[in-house]
Order: sequence, then structure tokens, then C-alpha cells
Amino acid sequence: MDQCEDTEEGALPSKTTDSTPEALSPGPGPDPEHGCKPGSGPSCVSFKSDQSMDHRMLFKKGCISQPGPDPGSGPSCLSLRSDESMDHRILFKKGCISQLGPDPGSGPSCLSFKSGGSMDHRMLFKKGCISQPGPDPGSPLDPGSGPRVEEPKSEVPSGHELQTSLDSIFMTLEENIITFVKNELKKFQKDLTANYPESLESLRDEDEEQRKSKEAFLRITLNFMRRMNEEVLAERLQSIHSGTPAEACQRKLKFNLQQKFQCVFEGIAKAGNPTFLNEIYTELYITEGGATTVNDEHEVRQIEAAFRKPNRPEPTIACEDIFKRQKADRDEPIRTVMTKGVAGIGKTVVTQKFSLDWAEEKANKDIEFTFPLTFRELNVLKEKTFSLVELVHHFFPETKKAGICNFEDFQVVFIFDGLDECRLHLDFKNAQILTDVTESTSVDVLVTNLITGNLLPSALLWITTRPAAANQIPAECVDMVTEIRGFTDPQKEEYFKKRFKDRKQASRIISHIKKSQSLHIMCHIPIFCWITATGMEGFFKTREGAQLPKTLTEMYIHFLVVQAKVKNIKYDGGAETDPHWSPQTRKMIESLAKLAFEQLQKGNLIIYESDLTECGIDIKAASMYSGVFTQVFKEERGLYQEKVFCFIHLTVLEFLAALHVHLTFSETGVNLLLEEQTTAQTSECTEMHLYQSAVDKALESPNGHLDLFLRFLLGLSLETNQSLLQGLLTQTGSSSRSNQTTVEHIKKRVNENLSAERSINLFHCLNELNDRSLVDQIQQYLNSGGLSTDELSPAQWSALVFILLSSGKDLEVFDLQKYSASEEALLRLLPVVKASNKALLGGCNLSKRSCEALSSVLSSQDCGLTELDLSNNDLLDSGAKLLSVGLESPHCKLETLRLSGCLIKEEGCASLALALRSNPSHLRELDVSYNYPGESGVALLLGSLEDPEWTLSTLRVHPSGVQWLTPGLRKYFCEHTLDPNTASKFLKLSDNNKKATRVKEEQAYPYHQDRFDFWPELLCNTTLKSYRCYWEVEWSGKVDISVAYRGMKRRGDSGDTLFGENDQSWSLRCTVGPYSVCHNKKRTVLPLSSTVSSGRVAVYVDQPAGCLSFYTVSSDDLIHLHTFNTTFTEPLYAGFGFCHNESIITVCGL
Repeated sequence: MDQCEDTEEGALPSKTTDSTPEALSPGPGPDPEHGCKPGSGPSCVSFKSDQSMDHRMLFKKGCISQPGPDPGSGPSCLSLRSDESMDHRILFKKGCISQLGPDPGSGPSCLSFKSGGSMDHRMLFKKGCISQPGPDPGSPLDPGSGPRVEEPKSEVPSGHELQTSLDSIFMTLEENIITFVKNELKKFQKDLTANYPESLESLRDEDEEQRKSKEAFLRITLNFMRRMNEEVLAERLQSIHSGTPAEACQRKLKFNLQQKFQCVFEGIAKAGNPTFLNEIYTELYITEGGATTVNDEHEVRQIEAAFRKPNRPEPTIACEDIFKRQKADRDEPIRTVMTKGVAGIGKTVVTQKFSLDWAEEKANKDIEFTFPLTFRELNVLKEKTFSLVELVHHFFPETKKAGICNFEDFQVVFIFDGLDECRLHLDFKNAQILTDVTESTSVDVLVTNLITGNLLPSALLWITTRPAAANQIPAECVDMVTEIRGFTDPQKEEYFKKRFKDRKQASRIISHIKKSQSLHIMCHIPIFCWITATGMEGFFKTREGAQLPKTLTEMYIHFLVVQAKVKNIKYDGGAETDPHWSPQTRKMIESLAKLAFEQLQKGNLIIYESDLTECGIDIKAASMYSGVFTQVFKEERGLYQEKVFCFIHLTVLEFLAALHVHLTFSETGVNLLLEEQTTAQTSECTEMHLYQSAVDKALESPNGHLDLFLRFLLGLSLETNQSLLQGLLTQTGSSSRSNQTTVEHIKKRVNENLSAERSINLFHCLNELNDRSLVDQIQQYLNSGGLSTDELSPAQWSALVFILLSSGKDLEVFDLQKYSASEEALLRLLPVVKASNKALLGGCNLSKRSCEALSSVLSSQDCGLTELDLSNNDLLDSGAKLLSVGLESPHCKLETLRLSGCLIKEEGCASLALALRSNPSHLRELDVSYNYPGESGVALLLGSLEDPEWTLSTLRVHPSGVQWLTPGLRKYFCEHTLDPNTASKFLKLSDNNKKATRVKEEQAYPYHQDRFDFWPELLCNTTLKSYRCYWEVEWSGKVDISVAYRGMKRRGDSGDTLFGENDQSWSLRCTVGPYSVCHNKKRTVLPLSSTVSSGRVAVYVDQPAGCLSFYTVSSDDLIHLHTFNTTFTEPLYAGFGFCHNESIITVCGL
């Protein structure tokens, strides 16, 4: 018998008995002919023994046994006193007490009041019966088993009459005592098993004499236990019986929760071997943050957004600490916690772990009662009325038995799991106000008042939900919102290594998932890892040499095929090689697929009997489906509720729904996605219309709930995927022309300036159709460095966004200037900015239009930005005001904001200060230098810095003044003069050392240690200013325009004396054709080319920020070429190198 069965029968858990190995060693059981059997009479019991010796006690399975009389025997000898009782070998086995006794049919044995030499009473306890070695049948000590006749009492009985009367009285007494002993011992054993005193439930109904008798026997039992060296059991028994009814109820509740939650079934509904939760539980990634505002995007989109967030340390919350304050600035205690997470992420498991830890007294010992409930259980009670006390009694009967009718004196936790499954009408505005826990009302009113705190305000509440349902509860009713993130990459690898014992298979799967972006993203969901592993197991068995599934559709097809094979072998008795799509299996899958499509349209994940009826499936059929396809469709049943069903995961429902649409169309020609069916001219035309209408309908969805459905449907259109389902699909094959038309339709829709989320899903759809042409085109441009964003179409911009978000490239630090320093580029790449940790947008010609867009990004609850640099954009006060709207949002997590050189004055600074006052807990660094805030603006910002409640710790306002209100970078202009002491002898200086020309003849320069003695190069004579500096240079020929440390090597003909070919200098090479930049021997060709051999270049250096930028100057406009981001450790000098004769540079003035 397994552990679970033992527990259900009330036996002591094996771990308890293991603590006393000597007492638990196996002992001899009762002889089959002499053991205690049903119907045997009471046996001999010795109440007192002065010299009891050698009590060999053996415990087995929590039971007590002694060799006792055979069935039907009467009571055996009862010794009330024995001076020399010896060798009482006691064996405990399966909760019973027995002693060797007379053979079956024997009557009651002699009653001995005193025996001086009672010896060798070998006691065996088995199945709650007590027996002792008794006399043989027919012996003088065996009165027989005939009926007893009570003799009438005489006033003066004779000696014989007195003896007969005493015999009768004491036989009855013996029976009563033995019955009492047996019953009490049974109760004690049950108490120890359940850790709960059943006897306390009836204490109120007992008279004083009964209570005293039981207390006395408890003391006797404890004494015997201690003499048997069972101190631990004695202490437990004494502890159990020393508490109040409430304490006893608490112990019973803890025991029941342990039984309920100690085993989990991965992915399926109690099919296969259970796994102990404590053995497999991995601490989930729970973070504080977010809000109860709705996020109704498709959950795969949310997983993608989480996947794209840069890896940065965030404080995590252990499940046992869910009600503890996580932040030092939180003053109010936490009463209500909401935990969000997508389907399959582990919300239910984490609540079970919390309950189990409490029940096992591992955590939260200050909590007296934990009541875990699910909305599935509450839904079926929506037509009934309860008081809060009655509702608790309904789900937790032990509280009713203990007579607990008021929970205000206890610390109570209510767990409400699955708000997204709630079908109660939770009306927080108009609901009846209820404060009395004994007043009956509807369940929805009870739950509403419990959440608002009108009812039992001292209780703690934990509510779990999928993100789309979070807004059902007003934000003011929730004290803390937490979020469960998915598997990290190391956790994914750990999962597959545990799942696949074959290391090569595990490594192959892990490597493959990393290459497939769709699978990699989905594997953040723990249950999808299980689905993937299940599909892969079947794949390795049947298609070992084939290519691994690359798309979601392929993976789910393999998963479904595995389920069909399992049914064929396990339930139909088929062989491994038999066709797995039998007519019955096909009918089941078709019924489930139809049900899935109906529920997808309704938005239901939980399916009740009424939903089945609407779909034409009876409850018996549904139960059969759940019993056979346990890994696809599962049945659940709570306490006292009807059956409910659900698909194992939302994606399984979406896949089957797509399969139903495909099956219906292929067999009947009906397009289920159209409200009105039309007759097409050709089947090919109808097929094209099916997929195009699916694309259009998915794009119309406000929350993307058809995104994955669309990907699956398009994936099923491929003949390669249909062949994997041969036998389920009676007609396979799809027109290649139809598929190409679908691809072109998707590309056309991508080109329509759709939102980033819509475009990204369409790229996933193209991937399902094995078309990567758009993405490959942009990727080729990126790899070659030849991407010119000025000529990108909307579809190409979307492809660029898809690539950047999918690869995670540049999401830690996003530099807009790498793509295009323009406002249009920012607006196109806004989804990338939103997903980034740090955004460098300085000097990108942005205006207040960009500020409005960025404000929306900062207000988004899934924005990952913590650092934003907008320096050197002409934002003005109007831009600062728009940006402040986002800064004051509670979702804004920005820690560093740089607005240096943005033409901001007093009004803009006042808006920033007001925003900081509204949201003071995030921003730590603010840079508004090179603006003109005025005295009042500076005072407002300094007030922010000095306020102890604000996290702002660094504020830069200087330099400031009206001179910094000049637009553009020219406000940082610095004069430069060439240094003749550094000039090569092949360079000729002119125009007051503002111009240098490379010549063939050596110049008559005197020796100087700073001179470049081989290569034609030179430096300017003054260091750059220690903050910001800007200058312009005209050039012709082929030149290097550079910045260098003064200590750069200048002598010799080695390459490291050239600008850019060492770690002391940075260089831009200007020539006919493409420009290039170089630092530390690494040269990068830029996409911008020059068609002429001359031009004008601007250089901007911000030394504190570590920024060096090059621009071409055209009609006074600056076109960004390249930016180096580094850390400057020495003073910098402007420098120039000349690659060809007659090359010229001229340092320009304003």
C-alpha cells in the first residue's frame, strides 16, 4: 500500500515511526489460529503490576497487537493485580491490540483478582483488539461460550450464590472496561495519526464522570508510553489533548491541507505517479510591481515583453513572505496581495506551497488559520446564500465541528486562486455593505465585502489572477501587486536536463530551443516546457534522424500525436506500430477541437457542464475524454462542487480551435471565421479567403486574443504539417499559390503602419509559413553595416523592430544614433526603446512630439527604461511639460534622466519638480545643466533634492544661463589652432595655423619632442575643454579627423602611431566613397558615403558623459555619422592625419 493510501486510512505516516527505529523493528505477528479476529470477546488486562518486566514493544504501521483469543471466545482472565507479571512482549501492528487467548468458541475465562506469579504474557497489538494467552477450551479456566444467565439477587446470598453473582458482575465489568480501553486506544491512535483530538469534539456532551475517566486513562496511557521509551509519541499525544477546541481544529486543518497539497501532478489531472511538492518545487520568480490596471494583451505577447526586458537584478519575494513589507518606504501593513501571472506560470502551485509550508509549520507560524479557496469552487455556489462563517464551515468542516463561529479573534488568511475564472458578479460600487460574519447573503456579496475590508478586516487576503482580469478589483482594495515571471534560461536548461536522462538528447533540445525564437520565448512558461518535452519524447522515438520541430505548430502537432499514440496503446490495447488515429480517437479529438473553438470565441478557459451542453457534449463523454486524453483535457472537482473541465493550457485550446477551423473547412468548405457564408468560384480562391480573413480578423482583435490561433491556423496550411496529422486529416495538401498569396497579404498588412505588437505577430505568422524574406533582407543590411533608414518602408521598419526585439540586441543600451538620429526613427523604434534598460537619444533632433511619445512609454506598466538621455535636443519648456506627465505616472521606473542642453527655462523646471513630487520614489539622478532654469527653477529643483522622502540624490543645474538657449550643438563651440610643434615635416601650415596641407617637400621645422616624425599627422595646441566642446573642419582629399590623448605614440613608422590604430585615439576617415571610423585598430565602415572629395565635418565631445560624435555639415544641418561611447581618462586634443598628397584640412570658426 502506498503512502497516500496509508494516510487516507488514518495510519501514522512512515516518517513518524522512523524516529524510533528500535521500537519500529518488525516483530512476530499473531498466529493465524490464535490471533484476534472479529467477534472475539474481551481479553485479560493487567491494570497494575508491581514487577512488570521485559516489556518488548514492537510497532508496525502504527498498530498495537498481542496474541489474543480466537474469534468467538469469551472474555479471558482479568488480573487486576499481579506482583510478578513478567515478559510482557508487546507488538504494535496496524492500530490493533491483541493477546494470545483461548480458541474460538471458548467462554469467558476465570477472573483472577490477584495472582502472585502471572508470567510470560506475550502481548501483540493488531487492528485495535486486545488478547492475552488464555486457557484452552474446556479447561477449568474456560467457562465456555454459552449464554450468560443473570441469577436473581437474594437478600442473604449463600457462598455459591455470591460467587455466581460476582462472576456475572465482573464479567460484565470486564467487558465494559475492555471495550472502553479498546475504544480509547483507537481514538489515541487516530489522534496521533491525524494530529487532531477527535475526542475533544464530544467533550461538551460528556458528563463529569466520563470526562474524569477519560482523563485518568489518558494519564495511564502516557505512563505506559513513557515506560516503553516512547517519549516522543507520549509528548505528542499529551500536546494534542491539552489544547482548546480551536487549537485542535487548527491541527486538523493543517493535517488536511498536508494531505491535499503534499502531492502534485505535473501538467495532468491526477494521472500517473504523484510527485511531492516539496521535492520538485523551485522558488518562482515573484517580484513586486505592476498595478491592477488591465493588461488584456495576449499572454504570449506579455511573455515576449518580459523576455525582452534586460536582465537586471530585481528583488524577489519568497512565497512565505508574501504578506511582509518588501520596501522600507511602505508604512501601512499589507492586508490584500494580488499576484498576477499568465496561464501555466505557477500561480496555483505557489499558493499550494504557501499552504503546505504553513500546515507543516515551516513558515508563518503567527497565522492561525489558512483557508485556500478557488473561484472554480465558489462559482458553483453563486445561486446559494451563506454567511462568511457558514461558507468557511462548508469548505472546511473541521471548523464547524470545533464550534468556531467567529474568526475575529484569530489571524486568518484567505487565498482566492484564479480571479480570471470568476463567474461571480463582483460589484464593488453597488454591493450591499456587510459587516456581520454570521449574516447570510450571496457568495459574490461575501467575497466583495471580504476584499473591501467591510467583512473581517483583520483577515489577510491573497488573490491570484491572469493579467487580463486584474482590474476586476479596484486598485484601492489591493495593498501590494506582485507578478510571477517565467523560467529563466538556466531554469529551462535545468528542467530539460532533469526530464531527459539522455544527456545528448537534453543538450540537443536546449540548443535547438535557443535557435528557435518562438520556442525559446514560450519556454519561459513552465508548462510549455513540459509540453515541449512531451512532444520531443515522441519525436525521438519515431523520427530520431529527422529535423527537430522549429515552429509552434510543428511542436503542438507532435504533442497531439503523442497523446493519440498513448490512447491507442494504453486504452485500446494497440501496438506501437498500429495506426493511432482510430475512428474513436478521431471523434474524440474532433469533439475537443470544436469545444476549444467555442470556448475561444467566448474567452473561457474553465468549462462547466452548461458549456458542454451548448457544444453538444454530455458530462459522461467529457469525463471519458479527460480520462483518456489526460494531458490535453482535464477534469477537476473541488469540495462539494460539480465537475469542471479545462484544457491543460491556453495554447492547447488555441491549437485545437485552429484545428477545428481547418478540419471544418477541409471537409465542408465552410469558413467558420465568417459571419455570413458565401459561395466562392474555386476551392483555391476559398482557401486563400480563409487565411486572409483569419489574418484580418486577428488584426481586428483589440487585445490580440487570436494571435496564437492565427499562427496555428496558418501553420496547419502547410502540407508538411498536414502530413504529420495524416489519418486525422482525411484531406491533405495545400496550394503553394494559396500559401504565397497569404504571405503577400501579410506583407501588405505589415506595410500599413500597424502597431508594433500587431506587426510582430505577423512576422511570427510568416515564420510559421516558412517565409523570412523581409527579416533576412534587413538582417543582411544590419550585418553589412549598409542599413540606410532614410529609405526604409514601413514593412522594413517593422522588420527592424522585430529583429531588435527578437534578438535582444541593443536592449541593454539602445543608441538611436546607430540607426538614425531623427524623430521619425525614434517613433518607428519606440517599442525597442520601451523594452530597453537605457536609451541614448541625445543629439537626435527630437522635439516635443517625441516627448509626448516618450511620456506614453514611461507611463506603460511594462516599460523597462531606467535611464533616459535626451540631452542636446531642442525640447523647450513645452517638451519638458509633456515629459513630466510620464514622470509622474506610478508606472514610471526611471532612475536617471538627462535633459542637458534642451533649451529649458523656469516653466519647464517647475513641471519637472511637480512631477517629482507626485512620484518621488524612483528618480535618483537629474541633469538639467546647460539650460536657463532661473533662480526660481533652481530653487524648486533643489527642494526636491533636500526632501528626505524623495530618492533624488544627484542634481546638476550648472552651468546655466541665457547663453545656453542657442539651438543645436554650436553653443558649445571652441576655437582651435594647429600646433606647429607637433606637425610632421610633410605638412604645411597656413592661415594663422588654421589650415594644414600635405606636401611632398619636407618643411624646415626645428626638432621638437612632440613632433610626429614619420606619418603626416599633427595635433592642436590646446586641450579640449573639460566639459563640452564643438568644432567644425573643412576637408579635401583623404584625411583622418581625430581626437587623441597627448601621450599618443609619435615616433617611428609602426602602424600604432596612426590615429585610430591604438587605444589612445579615435578617428573619422573622410574620403570619396564610404566614411569609416577607427579606434584601437578596429575600423568600421559607415553606411553614409561621399560622392565628392571634399566636405565639412563637425566634432562634438562631452567628456564627462564619455561621448564623441562626428557629423557632416550640410546647409547648416548636422547629419550624424557615428558616436563613440567610452570613458575618457586623460585630457583630449583635436588631431588630423593626411592619407594622400594635397589633402587639406581647415579648422573653421563660427
